[in-house]
Amino acid sequence: MDMKSSPCAALRIDGARLWQSLMELAQIGATAKGGVCRIALTDLDRQGRDLFVQWAKEAGCSIRIDAIGNIFARRAGQDESLPPVMTGSHIDTQPTGGKFDGNYGVLAGLEVLRTLNAAGVRTRAPIEVAVWTNEEGSRFVPVMMGSGVFAGAFTLEHALAQRDAQGVSVAEALTAIGYAGQAGPAPAVGAYFEAHIEQGPVLENNQRVIGVVTAALGQRWYDVTVQGMEAHAGPTPMELRRDALLAASELVMEVNRIAVERRPHARSTVGTMELFPNSRNVIPGRVRFSVDLRAPDDAQLLDMDRALRAACARVAQERGLAIDVEQVVYFPPQPFTPQLVQAVRANADDLGYSSMDVVSGAGHDAVYVARVAPAAMIFVPCDDGISHNEIESAEPAHLEAGCNVLLRAMLAAAEVVK
Repeated sequence: MDMKSSPCAALRIDGARLWQSLMELAQIGATAKGGVCRIALTDLDRQGRDLFVQWAKEAGCSIRIDAIGNIFARRAGQDESLPPVMTGSHIDTQPTGGKFDGNYGVLAGLEVLRTLNAAGVRTRAPIEVAVWTNEEGSRFVPVMMGSGVFAGAFTLEHALAQRDAQGVSVAEALTAIGYAGQAGPAPAVGAYFEAHIEQGPVLENNQRVIGVVTAALGQRWYDVTVQGMEAHAGPTPMELRRDALLAASELVMEVNRIAVERRPHARSTVGTMELFPNSRNVIPGRVRFSVDLRAPDDAQLLDMDRALRAACARVAQERGLAIDVEQVVYFPPQPFTPQLVQAVRANADDLGYSSMDVVSGAGHDAVYVARVAPAAMIFVPCDDGISHNEIESAEPAHLEAGCNVLLRAMLAAAEVVK
């Protein structure tokens, strides 16, 4: 249904209620610096889950929990045989997390349900809000675990067997907090929308309120090992050294250049580096570092892969040492469903919100859900683009705007019953 002609065209969410819910959830695991530390499958995570379930039941929802601990709060539709129109995100956080990453997507979904209830709106298809397990991956790997199992990216058995640094398995942790649900095939989803803070500065820098997310960047991660020769820093002449750190430093610059030459959407990062023997007066003999390459399509990502390997081969030859490149992670680029992307764009325009097309540089649960269902994302700005940080912040008006776009997109997909 065209929302312009819908009887719900004037319907808006309650921004103050959404904000109050975000602030209340943020008290569970609150940190002294104003952030949140609510690690997946801890008792604090249980408390956050319990609060969401309480709120969802108060909104008249039924609750289903699957075997990896994903929570699905369902508002019945006129035709319960139809696959649900779904939204959601996660409520687990980084150790130094903020109030909005993930939490906004979950509570924006809850606010949609509350708004429909208050207005007495019925939908043809059911509506569900999902809370996905262990999106952050701070305690257990892989990241985006709950949505990954749901989409078949990896098996339930593999996920349940993963252990944290203390040796506790996912299965044990789920049982301990009371969220080990029932196994079974993932149900069909009619459409999936996820609202999220951008976690970057693009919307703010362009003074736009809504990010229309067209795709998520593909990712290739590598471990690069540079093998030279450790030697005494004093007696060894500069021209006779096989300095692994010097070669690694050149490669750090090359990694940066790979993305700079492929702007605007390419990304490249060296995030970790280990030196051996890591001694003040010893020329480094071995350096191991990570490389993270990201691009919006596989052709560009493969081009970046070739550029990395060529740079490593050139530096190895010039410096007279060995360089090994091992790919350790591959996430394929994930375009979102054009019709749902257009629905987000059109509803932002109808509501009078400034918008722009963006790509997601980070992984989100929507990336996995998009493998098995039509999916789209809605971004709103976060202050200075800061996220995964206790000072993460977002404007209440922007959060309200994103939730209004979510409301209209979901209503169009679920169909209002006249």
